[in-house]
Amino acid sequence: MEQRDKRIARKVRRSYIISTVSITLVLFMLGIVSYVTLSALSAAHNLRERVVVSVEMADSLFAGEQQVVLDKINSREEVARVDYLSKEDKVNDAAFRRQFELEIDELLGENPLRNSYEVTLKPELSARENIEAFVGDVEPTAGVEYISVPPVEVVEHMHSTITTISLGLLIFLAVLLVISLLLLHNTIRLAIYSKRYLINTLKLVGATKWYIMRPLLGSALKQGVWAGVISGLLIAFTVYGVEAFTPQGIAMLDHIAVGIIIGSTLTVGVVITLLYTAAAVNKFVNMKTNKIYLY
Repeated sequence: MEQRDKRIARKVRRSYIISTVSITLVLFMLGIVSYVTLSALSAAHNLRERVVVSVEMADSLFAGEQQVVLDKINSREEVARVDYLSKEDKVNDAAFRRQFELEIDELLGENPLRNSYEVTLKPELSARENIEAFVGDVEPTAGVEYISVPPVEVVEHMHSTITTISLGLLIFLAVLLVISLLLLHNTIRLAIYSKRYLINTLKLVGATKWYIMRPLLGSALKQGVWAGVISGLLIAFTVYGVEAFTPQGIAMLDHIAVGIIIGSTLTVGVVITLLYTAAAVNKFVNMKTNKIYLY
C-alpha cells in the first residue's frame, strides 16, 4: 500500500513538473515572438521617420531672413523636426567627402554647398500629396533656393511595404496568442483531469467547492509564478545573447520594453493558469459522480 502511494505521488509530481515545463515553453515562445514583432514594428516606425526634405537657402540671407524661412517651415503640419545644417558642416562630413577623390572645396576653389534646414516629416503625413503640398508652400518663400525631396515613388513603396509587413506581423502575433492560449488550456485541463478522482472523493465526503479549489488554485499560482519567472529568465538570456551578436545600426527594443515583455509574460502566466485551473476544477466539481468514471 505504501509503495502504491509513493508511485501515485511520483506520478502526480511528474505531472506537475511536465505541465510547468509546458507552460514555461509556451510563455517563452510567446515572449520571444512578441519581442521580434515589436522590434520589427519599432524599426518600421523609425524607417517612416527618415523621410527628410532639405530646404536649401541662398548664401546672402541674414539671420532674420533665415528665421522667416524657419517660421514658414514650422507652420506646416507635416513637420516633425527641423535641423539646421550649415554648408561647412556638409563639406566636412566624412561620408560626403568620400564621394570625391579630391577635396571638393579645393577642386572648385570654394564651398559650393548651401546652408539648409533638414526637415523630418511626420510618419503619418509623409505621403506624396503631403510632400507636394509642403514643397508648393515653402518653395516660393524668399531666400529658398532649392528643395531636395526623396523620390516620391520610393516613399510610397516604403509606406506600402511597411504597412503590409506591420499588418502581417500583428496578425501572426494574434494567431500565435490564440494558439498559446489553447495550448495552456489543454495543458492545465489535463493536469486537473489527472486529479478528477481526488476531486470527486472530496465532494462525496461533503467538502465545499472552495475547500476543493483552494489547494489546487494555490498550486496553480505557484506553477504560474515558476513558469513566468523561468520563461522571463530564458527570454532575457535569449534577447541579450542575440543583441550581443547583432550588428550595430539595427534597431532593437530598449531594456524598458524588454522588461515590460518579461513582466507581461509573468502576469499572463499567473492569470491564465489561475483562470484555467479554476474553470477545470469547477467543471469536475459540478460533474456527477457517474460521469467522472465515464469521462
